Amino acid sequence: MGAVVNLTITMKQAGAGDLGYLLHKNPANLQTFPMSFGSAHVFYSEVGDERTTAVLMLDVDPIALIRKSKSGAETSGFALSQYVNDRPYCASSFLSVAIAQVFGSALAGRSRERQELADQAICLEATVSVVWSHSGPAFIESLFTPLGYEVELSGAPLDVKFPEWGESPYYKLKLKATTRLSDLLSHLYVLIPVLDNDKHYSIDKAEVEKLLRHGEGWLAAHPLKEVIVSRYLRHSRRLTRSALEQLAEEAVEGEEEEVAAGEEEKLEERISLNTLRQQAVLDALKKCGARKVIDLGCGEGKLLKILLEDKGFEHVSGMDVSSRALSRLAKRLRLDETLQPSVPGRTSRTGCTVFQGSLTYRDDRLQGYDAATCVEVIEHLDKDRLEAFARVVFAEAKPGVVVVTTPNIEYNVRFEKLPAGKLRHSDHRFEFTRQEFKDWCESIALQHGYQVSFQPIGELDDEVGAPTQMGVFTR
Repeated sequence: MGAVVNLTITMKQAGAGDLGYLLHKNPANLQTFPMSFGSAHVFYSEVGDERTTAVLMLDVDPIALIRKSKSGAETSGFALSQYVNDRPYCASSFLSVAIAQVFGSALAGRSRERQELADQAICLEATVSVVWSHSGPAFIESLFTPLGYEVELSGAPLDVKFPEWGESPYYKLKLKATTRLSDLLSHLYVLIPVLDNDKHYSIDKAEVEKLLRHGEGWLAAHPLKEVIVSRYLRHSRRLTRSALEQLAEEAVEGEEEEVAAGEEEKLEERISLNTLRQQAVLDALKKCGARKVIDLGCGEGKLLKILLEDKGFEHVSGMDVSSRALSRLAKRLRLDETLQPSVPGRTSRTGCTVFQGSLTYRDDRLQGYDAATCVEVIEHLDKDRLEAFARVVFAEAKPGVVVVTTPNIEYNVRFEKLPAGKLRHSDHRFEFTRQEFKDWCESIALQHGYQVSFQPIGELDDEVGAPTQMGVFTR
């Protein structure tokens, strides 16, 4: 065995022994995984009901790396830089690759035996044996503290015999937080290469997709977003620009929805349409026997509150692109901890999980639900993004039931306060006619193996139909 880099993950609360179920690694076994750079080993240094620690140890072989390379050409520095470097001793993109390959299910937030625990914020502590920061400890802290971590750093002099040389750029990093294990792993996956400011492999467009996937729900709100994106993508201007544009689009969508949040409700107040919608969605969920439900585009949680009050549902979750809406939702539902804009998720004592995310990007957190609701949401998306929405919900999340409601544009002529030709909400990108909605739903059902039925919501007008239309997809 050569030089090693260690990542330790400690769960510190009652039931800590279940960490093995979350990581999909048996505490009784030492497991070894071959890697392109050497090997990775997983074992447990302590196992108990109150405290359990798993260790991911990397054995990096720089000589083998050079021998495996196609050209063996020098990459930087001096003639021996490929042999004399800190790769075997310092956390780098090697650690990110190992996290993805060895802890892939945990990174995705999946656990066959303990899914409810995987969805919850738990008391965790992570230690990386050595990280590099030429900018000093302040930069390391500025990466992790906005994500809700308590950061502890231990440094060392360049040479104990020559203290006048100053401190080395190497630190032992310890992070403490109450968070989901998948969020902790996602943060490490992205930020360790950012600290190292390099990667051991070439990057392309696929790397942007990885960054957006693992940065979903937190990167867009991070104060060092630009620095993180640039370093993660090895300062590629083209790829950095692409990633930042997509993150900016996600953030703008959330803010625009907030600004106009009350307009539609005021317009529809006369007919109590919001109440009718929620009751119709609730009835559809109870009719299909759903027990685990996720509300996509949950906003401030009005539907979630109704679902939580109904004992027929075992667990309800909410996802929204707006961090501010989630902060207000946290207060409304009295979650265990107040959501902060940069923190992706919290779980309440009542069994409700909420997190930030986008409906047009793959998100493994959406899997495992009996039913998904999407109430007055699709009209806030650009029409050319509806295909991405359908892929994320119907092809990747695949709940047994999907309930979608959206305005009927034909009914708008019945709203006296709505100028002719105007949409019902200033953030609506479009509104379907009854036939357009029917055609869109039937196309999705045919493509993804669902059946769909339709129900009008609100007062039914013989000429223009009902104000809201609902499609219920079943598999």
